[in-house]
Amino acid sequence: MGTVHLALGIHNHQPVGNFDFVFEEAYQRAYLPFLEVLERHPHVRIAAHFSGILLEWIEKHHPGFLERLGRLVEAGQVEMMTGGYYEPILPIIPDRDKLGQIAKLTEYIRKRFGCKPRGLWLAERVWEPHLPRPLHEAGVEYVVIDDAHLKYSGLQEEELVGYFLTEEAGFTVNIFPISERLRYTIPFRPVEETIDYLRKMADGDGQRLIVFADDGEKFGIWPGTHDHCYRDGWLEQFFEALEANRDWIRIVHFSEALDQLEPRGRVYLPTASYREMMEWALPARAIHQYEDFEEKLKQADLFDRYKVFVRGGFWRNFLAKYEESNHLHKKMLRVSRKVRDAAERHGHDHEVVSRARDHLWAGQCNCPYWHGVFGGLYLTNLRYAVYHELILAERELDRLRSGSKEGWVDWEIADFNGDGRKEVIVESPQWQLVLEPDYGGRLVELDYKETAINLLDTMSRREEGYHRKLLRAADPKAQANQIASIHDLLLVKEEGLEQKLNYDWYRRCSLIDHFLNRDTKLEDFARCRYGEEGDFVLGRYASQVGEEGKGLTVRLGRAGKVWVAGQQQPVEVEKAVRVLRDRPELEVVIRVKHEGSEPADLWYGCEFNFALLAGDAPDRYFDFPGAQFQPRNLASTGVAEEIDWIQLVDEWQGVTFRLEFEPAVDVWRFPIETVSMSEAGFERVYQSSVVFPNFRARWQPGETRELRIRLRALKL
Repeated sequence: MGTVHLALGIHNHQPVGNFDFVFEEAYQRAYLPFLEVLERHPHVRIAAHFSGILLEWIEKHHPGFLERLGRLVEAGQVEMMTGGYYEPILPIIPDRDKLGQIAKLTEYIRKRFGCKPRGLWLAERVWEPHLPRPLHEAGVEYVVIDDAHLKYSGLQEEELVGYFLTEEAGFTVNIFPISERLRYTIPFRPVEETIDYLRKMADGDGQRLIVFADDGEKFGIWPGTHDHCYRDGWLEQFFEALEANRDWIRIVHFSEALDQLEPRGRVYLPTASYREMMEWALPARAIHQYEDFEEKLKQADLFDRYKVFVRGGFWRNFLAKYEESNHLHKKMLRVSRKVRDAAERHGHDHEVVSRARDHLWAGQCNCPYWHGVFGGLYLTNLRYAVYHELILAERELDRLRSGSKEGWVDWEIADFNGDGRKEVIVESPQWQLVLEPDYGGRLVELDYKETAINLLDTMSRREEGYHRKLLRAADPKAQANQIASIHDLLLVKEEGLEQKLNYDWYRRCSLIDHFLNRDTKLEDFARCRYGEEGDFVLGRYASQVGEEGKGLTVRLGRAGKVWVAGQQQPVEVEKAVRVLRDRPELEVVIRVKHEGSEPADLWYGCEFNFALLAGDAPDRYFDFPGAQFQPRNLASTGVAEEIDWIQLVDEWQGVTFRLEFEPAVDVWRFPIETVSMSEAGFERVYQSSVVFPNFRARWQPGETRELRIRLRALKL
């Protein structure tokens, strides 16, 4: 009988900002029982990767687990792998942060487990051709990635029975291809299928190596897997089978394979991730075409043979697909440059710089930068956590400013988001603002530094590729014609979600100037199905920045058009945003001037979006005159007529955000809720609350009307 080498790897991670109960559930249902089974089978050897954030949580809540893991490392049963400490997508962060994050996790492993890891787990297996150099410079000898990456380079499955070498500018790293076959049989198919496959791959020379490496969460957290793996005993049976066949299945660590086996050759890989990720990176309509083409191949019995040539997009497409992801990414890069500059001025080991750098790295955690079945861009707690860390980094760096006790305001005009247009960035000890003059003069980021929150951290409602499945599931005719498949099974957390599919034609943010059709109703406006009579929402505004008194003022102006009674009327809008250097207040003065020659009835409103994480939590609510007679939760919908103030109260953060209006205006409020999909099914997610002060009036030719808005942050 021939022999085969088998290398096993497990990757465990929980994102920055995930709820504590989620960490605990993952620990109790996956990480702990997996370790307990492994301890009973000393001949089974695995490589283990834990992200730094998860190791910190385990050390704090279950230190005994690390003691037990350490004994397995000392016995040679477990090989530890390094990676980015906070699990970033390595290709999209600066090299200095790549090296720093890897060094931080490597040092943790060295101190905690007494070993130096030789291999690295690549977050989401996102590969780009420039990676070998920084990996080599970080001391990484090998990475494990999907075998599909190598198949995209033309290698056949029968050739992927070992490891390969790749390089960039002469800097080398070894590549271990993860068997797609084993990713689907382990743990979802009977144990015998995996053993039979390994028997098929064994040869007389004993030089073949097969790799399995995947998420540890699939052994207990994925739906149905806890009972399957532990109550029904699949994992125990699998380890027993490996031990029973160890006369021909030679379980090795990846580092042992490097020492004992020769590489199969040199290979150069294209940009890639796992197959599903590349599909998710496509625009919604392209996903439909992709799925339709896959289905045609399956019906023709050609998919398994040619699927390697059916590829989606690549990871960075998420930054084009989602403005919110791109904004978060570009903020992270900006903070990284700030940390670099501070380190050059004050020293890399300066206490403040070190704290800021660690907050930056936590803000590079990959999960809220993308969206798929497991991506977290739509999850408010994950986005909040990353923004929170990045703002904390900036707040630390503010300590290094001279004269900060007396207050200050800085500003910059730069291409913040990499779209070829200039943004206005304003910072003070209390606030950071990012305004986009070329897109409606809108405010796209508003950071309140005291609690380190981006108040505009919301998501626009957009079509997703999987919405088609939700609509088909709600259509009895379409449902009758569907082919039952495990991949087509839909879990819906509440009935009627298909009726919540509203799509925005502009980005949800703040300081958005609307001129409404006279027949517009609140429900129409909330669903983004209304008549917009002006050309201001996406129009280009002129901008000017200057210091005035105790603050700095950004002036934004546009001469546009508004449809009135079937005719376009010239209208000018000027917005002056004043940031005070010595207190947490913003002043906005909006002037609307009718430039036409005849009187005109105009309905103007300025849209704000505020993201305070919880739409129905009792500790976050609206307060306004007469509020005691209305629902006040942040996900409530309603109209408050002729009011001069409204507050969003956040007891969780201990702060109230108060908007004051002069003169009094009508204020509409409603939630922005998205319909997204996770491994648990389709779900409605509260993103933000729209606050829309608006008024109607008859303008005379040349008349200007003014609305003053003051935003104040008040501690509870």
